[in-house]
Amino acid sequence: MKLVCGRLPETDGDLASQPTISRLENAPDAKACLRMAQALGELYVRERSKGGVPSRVLLDFDATDDPAHGEQEGAYYHGYYQERILHPLLVFDGDTGQLITALLRCGNTHASRGTLSILKRIVRRLREAWGEEVHIEIRADAGFAVPEIYDYCEKEGIGYTIGLISNPRLEALAQDLLEQAKRESEERKSEKVRLVSSGSYRALSWEHARRVIYKAEVLEKGTNTRFVVSSRSDEPQELYDWYVRRGEAEGWIKDFKLALKADRLSCHRFFANQFRLILHAAAYWLLNALRSKLVEASVRRMQLDTLRLLLVKIGGRVRELLTKVRLHLASGHPGQRLWHVLSPADPELPHE
Repeated sequence: MKLVCGRLPETDGDLASQPTISRLENAPDAKACLRMAQALGELYVRERSKGGVPSRVLLDFDATDDPAHGEQEGAYYHGYYQERILHPLLVFDGDTGQLITALLRCGNTHASRGTLSILKRIVRRLREAWGEEVHIEIRADAGFAVPEIYDYCEKEGIGYTIGLISNPRLEALAQDLLEQAKRESEERKSEKVRLVSSGSYRALSWEHARRVIYKAEVLEKGTNTRFVVSSRSDEPQELYDWYVRRGEAEGWIKDFKLALKADRLSCHRFFANQFRLILHAAAYWLLNALRSKLVEASVRRMQLDTLRLLLVKIGGRVRELLTKVRLHLASGHPGQRLWHVLSPADPELPHE
């Protein structure tokens, strides 16, 4: 850790103690957390621009739970998760997996709370960086199905594909398709059947009707219907399959929470935990950058906890010499080849 921070391992001063780290965590206020979130956004813009100005940006919005095991500020009981939680909002680039922002919210907050404000900030910054011609889309589950998001997207020319919570009117819309799926399942001797179609639907809180994609599925355990509202004009089957791929973001959240321990928001103060969340976001960027470099070198993509075990959490010996610092690692370590792949000194080593 001293080497990473630019200090010699033996002769330079020690790093911060645990009490000092605790004081650091409790130092930031709301304005400081905002500036750090803006820095995280600038990092995204810079890295996303390396391959040139993108023609399209897909924003995957998702909410996750962080169970509270103490008396943290903002921790409340949430009926959906059935426990006391903090309720972070995460935004990923749906094409690259890059984490754009991470906002901590109180535990009793609706999944969509703060989404419109964050979306406006992101859209404004992306258009400042890449111009009005960049096409921006958002994709999210039914927790984000609120009219204010649709209205803003339509006003600003932003595409959206968002899940809808089922209701009797939507079920009636899909009834004919579901009956067709049942008939086809019977004809195929109870095989699984999934049909997708589209129609026009207007909720009472909507100013006008919108396109809804609906799925009717017959499974061994019963029937299943799902609904998605979208501004896209793709064929229903193609559009629904594209929406389902937002499940990749759940894998990124798993990396964020499990591999990088982003759910350890155990400080008492709310903004201390927001600060922690941003630090975890920075750690995600570091490990995701390593993973991306390995993928570019034709190494199979792996979860971040696997990457930590193979590249970071390994034993070694650090020796400080007169003119250099030498790091000794085991020659038989399973992750040795990955170190060579990442090293520009050995470009000819075989890749997977």
